[in-house]
Amino acid sequence: MSQTGIPFLFMRGGTSRGPYFNRADLPDDRETLAEILLAAVGSGHPLNIDGIGGGAAVTTKVAMLSPSDDEWADVDYFFAQVSVEDRLVDFKPTCGNILSGVGPAAIEMGLVTPHGDETEVRIRAVNTGAKVLSRVRTPAGQLTYEGNAAIAGVPGTAAPITLNFMGVVGSSTGAFLPTGNIRDTIDGLEVTCMDVAMPMVMARAGDFGLTGYETAAELDADKGFFERMEAVRLQAGEKMGMGDVAKSVTPKFGLFAQARDGGTVAARYFMPWNTHPSMAVTGSQCMASCALTPGSIADGLLDRPDESPANVVLEHPSGTIEVLVDFEMTNGFSLNSAGLLRTARKLADGMIYVPSHIWKGH
Repeated sequence: MSQTGIPFLFMRGGTSRGPYFNRADLPDDRETLAEILLAAVGSGHPLNIDGIGGGAAVTTKVAMLSPSDDEWADVDYFFAQVSVEDRLVDFKPTCGNILSGVGPAAIEMGLVTPHGDETEVRIRAVNTGAKVLSRVRTPAGQLTYEGNAAIAGVPGTAAPITLNFMGVVGSSTGAFLPTGNIRDTIDGLEVTCMDVAMPMVMARAGDFGLTGYETAAELDADKGFFERMEAVRLQAGEKMGMGDVAKSVTPKFGLFAQARDGGTVAARYFMPWNTHPSMAVTGSQCMASCALTPGSIADGLLDRPDESPANVVLEHPSGTIEVLVDFEMTNGFSLNSAGLLRTARKLADGMIYVPSHIWKGH
């Protein structure tokens, strides 16, 4: 069987990993592109045995980079979430963890030239239109992955990458509160539907009969909870103006509980058909914003800071993630920007091969 080789970087970005491509090395046709990504990841098998996916949603993500035509940005970042088993590719959402690797990948690909000890890479997330300023360590103009920064969910330490997200309010639905309400009641459950970096439906863990401190494995084993959650998510998607979301990973779902390990609030994030082993970068911004918004379902679960910027510490299954939120409370909660610290590492590079009957190349 003849195959087509495509240049790629294989990188960990935050607590996710996957192939990073130069968009110029891929076809413009979205249907063919989806088939290439399915083959590359090995979607359709629980272990992704015929591809480089890792059998989990956090290891079947794809980044595609290109020079940006936006006056502000250096690089366009196009994201795809490939399913593990269902042979689906969702181009609607973005991923902040994979975005952590975009700055280094852009330098590796020659799309950005490093300058000085720290290089700023201005990124436009084309799926949502969000703009992100990434600061990458480049001592003496040389990219490095070595450093002392640690993030929960990743062993060891690496060079810190700081991300400052701007223009993320209503990035998918056009509204901070897509239903027009601070709370909605669906199937007898109170939820807050919010769109900050990622459209989400959020509820209290206790309303589902959960503590909010369950491990990811414990939650994944609770099929009754997932059935009830998905029913709520589907109805919320309609109310949020997103239509039929049965085959889309958005809106995502989140649960809140009171913090118990010194954080601001305990949080669990769903992708949405399984539990995130830690916390999504985009999801963390939405959950932090919900936690800070008076009247949301987070009321009573935390002591809200009244000064901006506020450091919101979300407790998740692998530890914590900190979101520095710059906000205003003039007419209700208003987000200016959200900053996070992440790390990334190049794992491999070379050619990835897909059957030539899918694509013969340029």
